[in-house]
Amino acid sequence: MLQYEALFNHASMGIVVLDNKGMIRSANPYALKLFGYEPGELTGKAIEVLIPQRYHHRHVGHREGYTHHPNNRPMGLGMDLFAIKKDGTEFPVEVSLGNYQDKGEVSVIAFVSDISIRKRTEAQIEKMNAELEATVVQRTRDLQLTLDELKTSRGRLQELHLYQKALLDNAGVMIIATDEHGIIRLFNPEASARLGYDEAEVIGKASITLLHAPDQESDADLFNTLVAGSEQGLHEDAEYNYITKDGVVFPVSLTISAVKDEQGKVTGFVAVAIDIAARKQAEKELHKALEKEKELNELKSGFVSMASHEFRTPLSTILSSTYLIEKYIKTEEQPSRDRHLGRIKSSVAMLTEILNDFLSVGKIEEGKIQVRPAEFDIHETVESVIEEVRHNLKKQQGIHYTHEGEAVFILDVSLLKHILMNLLSNAGKFSPENSTIEVRTSCHNKQFLLAVKDHGIGISKEDQQHLMERFFRGANAANIQGTGLGLHIVSKYAELMHGKVTCNSEIGKGTEFIIVFQAKQNGE
Repeated sequence: MLQYEALFNHASMGIVVLDNKGMIRSANPYALKLFGYEPGELTGKAIEVLIPQRYHHRHVGHREGYTHHPNNRPMGLGMDLFAIKKDGTEFPVEVSLGNYQDKGEVSVIAFVSDISIRKRTEAQIEKMNAELEATVVQRTRDLQLTLDELKTSRGRLQELHLYQKALLDNAGVMIIATDEHGIIRLFNPEASARLGYDEAEVIGKASITLLHAPDQESDADLFNTLVAGSEQGLHEDAEYNYITKDGVVFPVSLTISAVKDEQGKVTGFVAVAIDIAARKQAEKELHKALEKEKELNELKSGFVSMASHEFRTPLSTILSSTYLIEKYIKTEEQPSRDRHLGRIKSSVAMLTEILNDFLSVGKIEEGKIQVRPAEFDIHETVESVIEEVRHNLKKQQGIHYTHEGEAVFILDVSLLKHILMNLLSNAGKFSPENSTIEVRTSCHNKQFLLAVKDHGIGISKEDQQHLMERFFRGANAANIQGTGLGLHIVSKYAELMHGKVTCNSEIGKGTEFIIVFQAKQNGE
């Protein structure tokens, strides 16, 4: 009985008991503290006094439906609700419900935790942090009052016994009581169901340290760590890892309270553990979402900065060429018109390339690129891309292509073409006139190699470490038109097709990019 009384009076969460009409029968000290009421002040009041007015109309129906169906399962943790203090302050709570029958009458038990601190965190992650501030003297006085009441009525003793048993049996939390040495004396059904041990396996036989995942501390040191604060009247929750009988480890929020006799001697401990695996996973997912949003914001910021610079030149060219075309009205001035039309086309192509690169990066970051592998003719595919790029090369630049090995391979042809087009475009921009760009492919032993080599300005060793980063431009490429997105796209597309990119370069001696793709194995 002392264990049941200690649970009600010293639990690190609010406990409110209602009759089947929704009237408050009793509330533990923590609940009174939580809502700002004095002892006995809540007794006989409707539970809606603890709920903001705007929720009353639907809460009454929900409450009546619950109390008229005593076989309902208790509500689980994790539902975000709001409560109201006596002074009108609203705060978010987490509630677990249970019910029991006494002489045919249904009583409802509500376990209430204040989650205000969790709601105020920057990541908006829900975090339970119930703090009990009751002193040892107050707890002892309350316990004595309860004992005195029990002595006055045998019927009251039986009622309290049923009531406390209902708390244990229907609580949505794990409750374990121990003696002063940590040997388990009480193991509620939730603890049994969640941890996989029957009461007979642990009560009187195992220490509470059995439930904790192994670490470097000895059992004795761990037990002392667990109960150290509770012996001084502290009731702060902490995170630990519990382990089931089958070896499954999961995180819990754990609060331990000391049980003392009339002389203040510690006679045992009560541990209340809440499974927070779902909450931890939600925190992890939220952090990932925030990081993703941060990356997308950086991408947008980078694009605005790049666009304001890179769009200026082609737009100015289009504007000036359009103006000059209007001035050439004679037939013999057609060559001049053609020259300016060519400049306009080139500038439009440049703008299109910038926009396409940005759209590609956006799809990559959002995970919207779908890889559709199919068998393709290597020589035919590469030649088609070369032919498409050839008209954008500088004066007298040429492309020499060689292939050896098998004629077909399986990849996403669209992504491969985009990779080759980017590499050829870069090779043309960073190479002088009258130079040759070398393209070679080979296919042997289920491995496909694509290499593009130029004889241009080259890339320093320092810059090669950042080539695949978004918006990165080499130190010697500042005066050459470009977005800094092409190689980033190449690396991401290659990665999607399980390809590995290698760069061999030296300042003034040109650059070679080599990408090796492995054939997809069965079942991949």
